[in-house]
Amino acid sequence: MHSPTPPVYAKSSMTTLRSLLHHDTHPLPHLDSASPSAAMPGGQIDVLGANLEPIAAHIPQATIGDTPSPVTLSRPTRATVTVPEGAISGDLVLHRNGHESNHLPVSIAVPMAENLHPVANPAVDADGNVYATLSGQRGQSTPVSIFKIQRDFQITPFVREILNATGLAFGPDGNLYVSSRAEGTVYRITAEGTFTTYAEGLGIATGIAFDHEGSLYVGDRSGTIFKIAPGSTPGASGETFVFATLEPSVAAYHLAFNNAGTLFVTGPTTSSNQAIHAIDHAGNISVFYRGLGRAQGMAFDIDGNLYVAASLHGQRGIVRITPAAEATLAISGNNLVGLTFLEDGNAALATRDALYHIALDIEGRPLI
Repeated sequence: MHSPTPPVYAKSSMTTLRSLLHHDTHPLPHLDSASPSAAMPGGQIDVLGANLEPIAAHIPQATIGDTPSPVTLSRPTRATVTVPEGAISGDLVLHRNGHESNHLPVSIAVPMAENLHPVANPAVDADGNVYATLSGQRGQSTPVSIFKIQRDFQITPFVREILNATGLAFGPDGNLYVSSRAEGTVYRITAEGTFTTYAEGLGIATGIAFDHEGSLYVGDRSGTIFKIAPGSTPGASGETFVFATLEPSVAAYHLAFNNAGTLFVTGPTTSSNQAIHAIDHAGNISVFYRGLGRAQGMAFDIDGNLYVAASLHGQRGIVRITPAAEATLAISGNNLVGLTFLEDGNAALATRDALYHIALDIEGRPLI
């Protein structure tokens, strides 16, 4: 007996059948969360969910808003998406096998000002204008020392002829103060951009911050932190003395106060286990958090959370540390040196050569 001849299907019909079966056996990708939910161009967002793995060696595709975004890792419950240049805030979606996932909102930083050289936090005045430095290498004179960026992102030169402008902070008098690490000097700058010497002899003056009483604290790269009392007349400084001394290996490059008046200090090193130091009113030093890489500029929100430009477990960006010293990556991004909170929950992020604007829905601690 001859076996029955199997039915013959047209090639196109077989392809259609296989395609239908293929779709049926691969459920839709689903996104549960994005970590972090904010990033800069070049930063990476880890997405957790289900059915995120490749199909037939084809990695899922992603979009942020309408912008295609590379997927660099794809596993059943996790995918990593790199934020491309030109992306803006919008919904993150994974596309796989002709289907798309649910949408997750993510916040993406956009360029605010370029051709700068910040080495610490930018500063913001009471009108929402942001100030950033063109610091240069130590001893290098630059054509402009500080730029002013208006709320509509228009950038104009603000101050010239300050050598190696470094730390920026607004004082209780509404004037901008800046340190010069080349001169060991802090200058006071009026709203018109006129500057005068406020204090001298401060070593390699870097980070600066005001406390609630109007005293100015200045970090020196040798580890010394100076305290400068307000003077008896407007615009004048009072007594200057050493407030605290860290180990010589710790550069007091970045300073920030919390609501309780505790001073926090970082200084970038090559260590991947770097500490943030906390100094109380009496100058007593303790370690608030250890485990960061190259920790730099800091800012507090109104709830006492600390945000610091650093790397955490190999991931670079802005790290959020709670008052209980629990750390998570809040913003993913490279080359960050500092940040300042703006109005309406926004923030300005400083990289080595630019400023970025990002919406975070976080209210910063008032500094002026």
